[in-house]
Amino acid sequence: MTRRSVFFLLAVFAATMFACNSEILQKQAEQIKQQELEIAQQRKDLEMMLANQQLQDQKQQDCNRAFRDYFEKAQIASAGDQAIALYREGLSLCPGDEVAHYELGRALADRGRYLEAEKEFEAALNLRPDFTDARRQLESIRKKR
Repeated sequence: MTRRSVFFLLAVFAATMFACNSEILQKQAEQIKQQELEIAQQRKDLEMMLANQQLQDQKQQDCNRAFRDYFEKAQIASAGDQAIALYREGLSLCPGDEVAHYELGRALADRGRYLEAEKEFEAALNLRPDFTDARRQLESIRKKR
């Protein structure tokens, strides 16, 4: 083999190695880009989960406050209108409490405010469809109409 042939073979080999290395580097770059996209999506998902958790925590704090400041006081209120006002204030903070809707419905029914009471019993049943007492109260009010 001549020197020229050896040099040519070395040049071809070097070019082939460069092409292979270039292809490998390109694939690695694509993998890195894909990983960066996945990390960005995971970061976004985590931020959303954190925001949802903070919202849930705030709702729980609001419900705790509603129980402490309104629902418990409404239970012992001597005046029906005062109990109604306390339940409404509490439900403005914690609208997802079916028992508070039920108790407000009872207080309204006791005052003869049947249409409003009906809505509260319906709200309680929407939150908990198996709420037997709310269903009974609702049926009782509807029979009175």
